[in-house]
Amino acid sequence: MANHKSSIKRIRSNDVKRDRNKYYHKTMRNALRKLRSSNSKAEVEKIAPSVISLLDKLGKNSVIHKNKVGNLKSSIARRISHLS
Repeated sequence: MANHKSSIKRIRSNDVKRDRNKYYHKTMRNALRKLRSSNSKAEVEKIAPSVISLLDKLGKNSVIHKNKVGNLKSSIARRISHLS
């Protein structure tokens, strides 16, 4: 167990941040799963802006890496263009 008051506080805040990041990461994965599973172009175009917005927010706050955000957004755009 930690001896300093600041390290005890740091452990507590790290727990809160880890739980919050896990929630956002799982939400992102579920949104991507929903987007990838749909086959109609209209539905994908309807879902895509909210997923892209979520990805941008997570990249800005360093929940996921900015390069990964770019790769995911690119794959979403590719998926939209390949659907008929």
